[in-house]
Amino acid sequence: MPEKLKVSIVIPVYNEAGVIEHTHKDLAAAIDVLPYDFSVYYVDDGSADGTAADLQAIAERDARVRLLFFSRNFGHQAALTAGLDHANGDVIISMDADGQHPPEMLAQMIELVSQGYDIVQAQRIEADSSLSFKKVTSTAFYSLLNRISGTHVSPGAADFRALSRQALDALKAMPEYHRFLRGMIAWMGYKSVILPYHEPRRLAGQSKYSLGKMLRLASDAIFSFSLMPLYIGLSVGGVFLILALAQIVYVLLLWLSGQYDRIVPGWSSLMAVMLIASGIIMILLGFIGVYVGYIFQQVKGRPVYLLRSPEKRGPGDKSV
Repeated sequence: MPEKLKVSIVIPVYNEAGVIEHTHKDLAAAIDVLPYDFSVYYVDDGSADGTAADLQAIAERDARVRLLFFSRNFGHQAALTAGLDHANGDVIISMDADGQHPPEMLAQMIELVSQGYDIVQAQRIEADSSLSFKKVTSTAFYSLLNRISGTHVSPGAADFRALSRQALDALKAMPEYHRFLRGMIAWMGYKSVILPYHEPRRLAGQSKYSLGKMLRLASDAIFSFSLMPLYIGLSVGGVFLILALAQIVYVLLLWLSGQYDRIVPGWSSLMAVMLIASGIIMILLGFIGVYVGYIFQQVKGRPVYLLRSPEKRGPGDKSV
């Protein structure tokens, strides 16, 4: 590591007016006492409230702040990607803007990277043992993903992590349109360590990850890291093929033994088999269609995000 370590912090922001000021205040208090050269990249993911004005005000007061503004809302993973693309530090740390990623952990994360770890993954420890819809679905999702893919993603490991320059350069070499960064970083296989932490309460507001966004992220993860849906469809199709062959053999045995009265097919059973077989075919075609759609969006080569210039720039604004 160089003598004066350069550390870049990437923070995606979406509709966090009134919150981002508190987040930056806590962050600045944590990094002011550390002997590193910091730069903070805030990525405004097309916010529709006063977030952009708050960010410009922060940049005017703090020369370490760099701002990126999206032309529209491209999503959390795209915002993280933009910040990582522009970060120039020797150590790159990503965290959320809602105050639930404690900046007091930055010193320990940087120290672990300095010791030779390429990935320092912060893992949330649940203090509340009660069940909730989000907790149950999250546990089920990571369990499924780890079973059907060759990549292990630790439950509770969100986008609060530190990367070495080597790991970041490798991540930037992966030009995927549908991005599941947690899986992509785990897939690289660099030397990593888990750093547990207790998640504090959100400073204000509500999480911007709606059920629809979580489902889209889960879809990107499953279809980007596994062909298991296709294998499931093929397996079920093979089972019904075996059942069809068994039915043919059964009918032939009845015919050879002269039991013609038992060969009369039943309309209900025939329709049931046809409907089940047709349903399996449609599901398999749907899986294929999703993969073809992902390929189509990838080969078009559209950028993951687009930047715009800020509407108003103050004299101290460090927009990128």
